[in-house]
Amino acid sequence: MSDSSELELETEDETIALRRASTEEDAAEEVEEDAENPELFPIEDPQSFLAEQAEQTQNFTLRGTVVGLVIGVIICFSNTYFGLQTGWISGMTMPASLIGFAFFKSISKHLDYPFTPVENVLVQTVAGAVGTMPLGCGFVGVIPALNYLLKPEENGPMPLSVGELILWSLGICFFGVVFAVPLRKQVIIREKLKFPSGTATALIISVLHGGGDDARIARHESGIGTARRKSLELLRSRSRSEDMLRRLSSMSGVPRDAAGNFQAVPTMSDRMTEPDDQDPQKDQKGDWKSKIRLLVLAFGISAIYTLSTYFIPQLHHVPIFGLPLAHDWLWTLNPSPAYVGQGIIMGPATTLQMLLGAIVGWGILSPLAKRKGWATGPVDDWQSGSKGWIVWVSLAIMLADSIISLGWLVLRLLIIHGPQWYSKARAGNLWGVFESPQPQRGSYTALDSSEHSTSHPLRSNSVSKSMKKQEKADVPDADAPPAHLVPNRVVLALFVASIALCVIAIRTVFGSLVPFYAIFLALVLALLLSIMGVRAQGETDLNPVSGISKLTQLVFALVIPSSNPNAVTINLLAGAISESGALQAGDMMQDLKTGHLLGASPRAQFYGQMIGSAVGAVVSAGVYKLYTSVYKVPGGMFQVPTGYVWIFTARLVTGKGLPHMAWQWALGAGVIFAVLTALRIRGQGRWWQAWVPGGIAVAVGMYNTPSFTLARTFGGLVNWYWRWYRKREDTPVIVLASGLILGEGLVSILNLCLASLKVPHL
Repeated sequence: MSDSSELELETEDETIALRRASTEEDAAEEVEEDAENPELFPIEDPQSFLAEQAEQTQNFTLRGTVVGLVIGVIICFSNTYFGLQTGWISGMTMPASLIGFAFFKSISKHLDYPFTPVENVLVQTVAGAVGTMPLGCGFVGVIPALNYLLKPEENGPMPLSVGELILWSLGICFFGVVFAVPLRKQVIIREKLKFPSGTATALIISVLHGGGDDARIARHESGIGTARRKSLELLRSRSRSEDMLRRLSSMSGVPRDAAGNFQAVPTMSDRMTEPDDQDPQKDQKGDWKSKIRLLVLAFGISAIYTLSTYFIPQLHHVPIFGLPLAHDWLWTLNPSPAYVGQGIIMGPATTLQMLLGAIVGWGILSPLAKRKGWATGPVDDWQSGSKGWIVWVSLAIMLADSIISLGWLVLRLLIIHGPQWYSKARAGNLWGVFESPQPQRGSYTALDSSEHSTSHPLRSNSVSKSMKKQEKADVPDADAPPAHLVPNRVVLALFVASIALCVIAIRTVFGSLVPFYAIFLALVLALLLSIMGVRAQGETDLNPVSGISKLTQLVFALVIPSSNPNAVTINLLAGAISESGALQAGDMMQDLKTGHLLGASPRAQFYGQMIGSAVGAVVSAGVYKLYTSVYKVPGGMFQVPTGYVWIFTARLVTGKGLPHMAWQWALGAGVIFAVLTALRIRGQGRWWQAWVPGGIAVAVGMYNTPSFTLARTFGGLVNWYWRWYRKREDTPVIVLASGLILGEGLVSILNLCLASLKVPHL
């Protein structure tokens, strides 16, 4: 959930050296050199460290797996609940590691062997695998579209039994996990991509288990680009001596929705500065207790509010702008603590862009479409009202953002690696095409979590830059021992089995509606696009699953003729397969990054992820069926907005037509945001990029009603107040947000029981 990258100058020698820099440019150059040198405090024998950590029996334990499954089920309920409402889900890896640590810490006197960082890695890996299955299996987007939104002429609606839902889930929940394993060596060991959220979780676990100031993360593995930028900004704005003594840290979260939205959330490297006077070694014993207290308090507040909304449902729609705006144009506020928590995690930039989307969509386009006669039905009607009309505009914005973003990702790879790939291919080294031509090499720094860790040797200031670069180039890539890696034969066998299971499951559930060639094409696209998703997530912390799924839908619009009566169904399922594969591969790689920094066994993590995925597939199917059998879907509490996004996308690309004047406005919006997305790409790392609206965030603000967006905007402003105005580190607000989200998500189960028993409202 959160990431932290630290830039510290620890010794008096370094401080003096920096103070002696004669010009601002000299100091900036030294900071930049430090950032490029990945390890200022390397351990002497990284390979021995990895071997020692991987040999711990706690790498894979029954108790760790069970606790991870329990936490994951809680997250699964929460994600299904919020996913059906707004399409928003979160992996919640940081709260999972925090809850797991608190549980084992509370029973530490009764444990036969201690709870270690590598076991905590197992807990958060399993919990994350279970918790993200509502999105990975399509239960907050594609499945509601098939169940409730398909028209009769599209061979719908298509009800599915619990057994069919479980079989579908098991069919698509494994292949992405297995496919990620061969990519690990390249992106984590050789290229050392940052994977900011995975690095953040590793830091959190390290600090919880007593790593304190001995925990050092490689600069390039935890966001050196932003560290360098922030350092240079400080150098320009303050005195050199003050800047060099200041400690920089940054944290963020990674929410996703059923269309892969909220991918533009600020990364950990955009987070805030940690005060200098904190002493992690001194405070670490009480720190985790204070975080747990905050988590429990936030959970309790959210739980009480959620229970009260069952008896007073009017709390979901508070008419803060007056009854006419609330009744006629749906401008209300849902003061849900969980939505405030989501806004805190998203940050002010994303939530304000969502607010911009709400103002344009619900304040301008909705009244315009209604009064011009383009949308003649009730405003809240998805088919004939302005609610459904503006979805087409938001869809065009998302498509433009996705195509430009993915196009740039492909073009960038071709520009950087294309010539060398071509040379290797001509030389007959086809496998070399999939490897980085010039992998980043450097020493390995573990997040030392031992309470009795020894201090690392300090870098000598007398070493020249050329010598440091030579040392960096000579250090081999450190990795876990071969016995703790997943054997190639196991990967191959499971990969073939997972593909076969996917084909069998889809053919069993949907029969001849989906031809074999369509399934295999969807799998091929899923695997190829997963590579792009993994690289994007490793570099930016953003997995563009929204763009990946929509790109697949566009491809299938060309493959499957629109005259095919099952064209929409096939289009939906193809997009779901590609989204699932990319999501699983990205999440697996984030967890493997966490494990690598802490020395956990990759094989243990892989098996934990497989177990979590299997359990999550079954549980998410059951939870989805529970909610949809008790509540009306779509309608009332569960509008399934991303289900409409999926079905509208399928109809658009298959040529099913748009409402009157929708295509003109959609085209104009698409062109505008194609330009804005290109501008955001061009401005990466520059101060003005945050002022350029992001297409995904604006589109989400359009297709969700204002009641959700307003609460999230408030949360974003809380984030801004704490991080920028108060200048405090943001771990407390992330813990607060997690408690608010989990409180409503878990107590929604109680509300579900009350609704099934038909307990009357007040």
